[in-house]
Amino acid sequence: MISPKKLILLTFSALGLIIVAKSDRTLSLEKDEKELVRSLTSINKLAIKSFQTEHGDILDCIDINKQLAFDHPLLKNHTIQLMPTTIPKWNINNNKNSKNGDSVPFRQDDISCPSATVVVKRITQEDLIQSQRLKSMGSKYSRHISSEGKNIELSGFHFAVAEYRHQVFGAKVNFSIWEPEVSPTQFSSASMLIAQGSKEQFQSVRAGWIADGFIKTGCYNILCPGFVQVSARIPLGIFFGPVSVYDGPQYEVGIRIYKDGSTGDWWLVVYDENVGYWPNSLFTKAGLGHGASLVAYGGEVYSPVNEKSPSMGSGHFPSEGYSKAAYVNNFEVVEGSVASKPLFPVTLFSSTPNCYKASLTGKKKVWYNAIFFGGPGKCV
Repeated sequence: MISPKKLILLTFSALGLIIVAKSDRTLSLEKDEKELVRSLTSINKLAIKSFQTEHGDILDCIDINKQLAFDHPLLKNHTIQLMPTTIPKWNINNNKNSKNGDSVPFRQDDISCPSATVVVKRITQEDLIQSQRLKSMGSKYSRHISSEGKNIELSGFHFAVAEYRHQVFGAKVNFSIWEPEVSPTQFSSASMLIAQGSKEQFQSVRAGWIADGFIKTGCYNILCPGFVQVSARIPLGIFFGPVSVYDGPQYEVGIRIYKDGSTGDWWLVVYDENVGYWPNSLFTKAGLGHGASLVAYGGEVYSPVNEKSPSMGSGHFPSEGYSKAAYVNNFEVVEGSVASKPLFPVTLFSSTPNCYKASLTGKKKVWYNAIFFGGPGKCV
């Protein structure tokens, strides 16, 4: 399998009904260069200050009021919320006797944005073409659940997840971080999805990490207006590191998505920092406007049908256990103003169990409703 520059990235899924609908065609490699330049001029806002990372990416500090989010027609008169007005009381478990990976702190040395700005990754022509290509494929898991599993072609897509199908207003998980091997036409990801509705009314938000051979940017929805960033420290599409080692040190990242009980906005928290939010005005009553009915967490991969599918997670099956299989733990849900352990069990689902699986860990405390997931792949 070809081994391109592999990246571990923070990714945000499309708010399918709202954001993707705004751009229903993809860019091609043959697209006129002038049109690409025009698109980049619109996407990349005026930088007040810039930095180059060790990976070669350029990060720009831009005016918080001029970010891409406000190109969305529903956000023209939006008032930015710098902080959530209501915050769930999360259960923090620091039990040193439980097997937990080390939390990976976000750090970008020598990066400090001025006040009233946010930090974003500067998009290149290559980023734009490849990100649109990945977005055109989308997440087949999202399509699978939105259609209730009916009439969805899954060729090339595989997933192994845990599903919690009850009314919630947020959730929290910790993901172990791995670096799956992928070819230039594949991706392998781990994420948490929160969703509501079905078919045309389906809406979802998602966050996690992705390793892919398509793009250097990471988040393929960074190009879609709608997500309002407030963090001056964490840009969309950041590198995760270090990554977990088979039968060695384990590293993880905590992600929270929850609905502000006052404004209705859906907030994203990473590394205990408020990264930003999806404004309530983007959601419908039948969608995420009044909460969610599904939380799903685990892995998803894609490969063209003429290639063997890539590994998921660590590339090993759940039966190998801690330090060898990828995991998601510390799952909590918000069902009022307080986060708690789920009142109901989760359901496990694997689309291709001979190549990828998900299983409950059987542990207690922060491992309640936790899963190991993944597999070597090689499905065709």
